[in-house]
Amino acid sequence: MITAEGLTKRFGSKTAVDDVSFTVQPGKVTGFLGPNGAGKSTTMRMIVGLDRPTAGSVTVNGARYVSMRAPLREVGVLLDAKAVHTGRTARSHLRAMAATHGISRRRVDEVIELTGITSVAGKRAGKFSLGMGQRLGIAAALLGDPQTLILDEPVNGLDPEGVRWVRHFVRHAAGEGRTVLLSSHLMSEMAQTADHVIVLGRGRVLADAALADLVEQWTVATTRVRSPRLADLATAVAGPGVQFTATGPDTAEITGSPAARIGDLAAARGIPLHELTPTTGSLEDAYLALTEQSVEYATKEIA
Repeated sequence: MITAEGLTKRFGSKTAVDDVSFTVQPGKVTGFLGPNGAGKSTTMRMIVGLDRPTAGSVTVNGARYVSMRAPLREVGVLLDAKAVHTGRTARSHLRAMAATHGISRRRVDEVIELTGITSVAGKRAGKFSLGMGQRLGIAAALLGDPQTLILDEPVNGLDPEGVRWVRHFVRHAAGEGRTVLLSSHLMSEMAQTADHVIVLGRGRVLADAALADLVEQWTVATTRVRSPRLADLATAVAGPGVQFTATGPDTAEITGSPAARIGDLAAARGIPLHELTPTTGSLEDAYLALTEQSVEYATKEIA
């Protein structure tokens, strides 16, 4: 379990993290989301003692990371895959890390095989592609078989097979009761992976909720309909909060009324429906709506 209480970090006049509190529960994949500059990386750095909080505290399983005698065995961390001696081979890099914690060479070989870098384990890390570097970083995070995993953009640069492997692995890890904090800007991937999400914006917590609850709260459910009697259907479903938008001569999108009610109303009036397709919003839709006022580095719309 990761517990942050009133966590604050200032760099001069800049407040990067502002009174942030949350709990990352074991047995779940918790997505850590937010725009660039939201404070995610700074928060993760404070969790593992790389940045000292200006105020507040953060613990892993009740202990500060810097007080742990064998941190690799308790917390697996991937914050920067490039944080490796470029002249070392992947195997020698992992063996050097393992030696600091009395971890066997057999375990080194296990994580090399697990992350799919066996064929390049004897090559210097400085020659690795972005994807291979990510795999090496994940291997390092898994070295001590920790109960807590903190992974910042672990699928960055990975091919589709690697992305799928990371997804399955973190879900498996959570299924074993481990604590998993996963940061990513890939909303489609996060939607398939996370159980719970914490969203930061300008250093503050904007949301801390189950993924499904967040999507339901911040998106609008829409039902696509097709009928030769579209005008009659519009009259039948009209009511407070219902929006009927024609999208073609016999098609429309309806918000503010559930699909089942639309179908019942049409049936009661003998209105034929050739299509009744309910759709829910996506995590991306919810995220964009939630962070709309918290984007520090906004881009300009293309006309």
